[in-house]
Amino acid sequence: MSSFDLVIIGSGPGGYVAAIRAARYGLSTAVIEKASKFGGTCLHWGCIPTKVLLHTADLLGEIRHAGTHGIKVGEPALDLAAVMKRKQGVVDGLAQGVQGLMKKGKVTLIQGAGKLAGKGKVAVLDAAGKVTQELTAKNIILATGSVIREFPGMETDGKVVINSDHALSLPAVPKSMVVIGAGAVGVEFASIWMRYGAKVTLIELMPRILPIEDEEVSAALQQSLVKQGMQVYTSTKVQSVKKAAAGAEVRILAADGKEQTIQADIVLVAIGRRPVSENLGLEGTRVKVEKGFIQVNEYMETGEPGIYAIGDVVPTPALAHTASAEGLLAVARIAGKDAHPIKYGHTPNCTYCSPQVASAGLTEAKAKEKGYDVRVGKFPFKGIGKATIIGDNEGFVKIVVDKKYDELLGVHMIGPYVTDMIASAVVALGHEATGESLAHVVHPHPTLSEAVMEAAEAVYGLQTHW
Repeated sequence: MSSFDLVIIGSGPGGYVAAIRAARYGLSTAVIEKASKFGGTCLHWGCIPTKVLLHTADLLGEIRHAGTHGIKVGEPALDLAAVMKRKQGVVDGLAQGVQGLMKKGKVTLIQGAGKLAGKGKVAVLDAAGKVTQELTAKNIILATGSVIREFPGMETDGKVVINSDHALSLPAVPKSMVVIGAGAVGVEFASIWMRYGAKVTLIELMPRILPIEDEEVSAALQQSLVKQGMQVYTSTKVQSVKKAAAGAEVRILAADGKEQTIQADIVLVAIGRRPVSENLGLEGTRVKVEKGFIQVNEYMETGEPGIYAIGDVVPTPALAHTASAEGLLAVARIAGKDAHPIKYGHTPNCTYCSPQVASAGLTEAKAKEKGYDVRVGKFPFKGIGKATIIGDNEGFVKIVVDKKYDELLGVHMIGPYVTDMIASAVVALGHEATGESLAHVVHPHPTLSEAVMEAAEAVYGLQTHW
């Protein structure tokens, strides 16, 4: 039996970041991972591989419009096999880097499924469920993440009806695709395969796509996707998904109350994930589970002393950067360092479609629901010189502030490279900036970031270039 200061079950962006920080604090640490590779869903089947495919789609778009920049090229041809090879190369390289960082910190890496085996004990099981070793630990972090949720009537087969994992490795670009679910995952894959050449139909049960985003941003994105050639249905219920002689048939009840049948080569179901909290040995502990999620306090502590939980297995935003932040918080608490609870309302959301979408803080509607009397400033990228230079001036930045105290409440963006730009808004929110103080910060010219300054100025009707 091996003894550690900390044992972490799961090596995703929560688990491995926690392990590296624990090593820096001098804690003896072990990480248990049941998958064949360390790094978790984000690295192997989520954030990283999808962004590789999205970057290729972005390049295709730039090359197709190269003539407007004075560069003569022919119509670009997509080599999907090469794209997939590069995707896997990026993933494998980053995975090796993550594993190397943990080994550098003398973190013990253990392959197998981790399970609580009594107070301060963790058993490691092989694929057959046999215990191969047992560890003792002063502290345990559960970082088991989430898996794709299957829905009755939309069962996937990996060929015709697929999920987001399957969508990362299609052997060819389908002629047509239906994407069910217009959250970040569905929108990103719809954007990828449409730009690769597929005829894409996007279906969403809620009244708008990207339903967690500001309403104006959602509307602008839908307008852009439709303009690019995508068919978008909102307030639409999927009644059935059936395999046909060729491809599949999706029967829907559209917003107008009429039933329709859509035929497609591929149907991608992108409507949710569920936390992995089963088979962890939680029985007999004071760890509380509700609707599959492990309940924690502001320091990621469960009801059982010495046991923490982070990432998708807890009811907080299911984002890689949230999991990492939670891992760092839990380790700080364990090591007796300053531990600062996370302000989840400031967590940035990013969708890497084209145009990109990013936000932090309250939407205009949510701010009003909370009782704020708000002022709003908007500024379009059409008024930004750098956006015109790069030939991508679609979208805008929107800023929401409290009228009474001028408190910055939320920043919402749609347009070029906004997933990088949103970091400045996160800093502003985190440091309790006001709309006026943000407007007074000098931004470099010519840059896309000037749209943030101009939107802040627009709160008071003082914008310059629009």
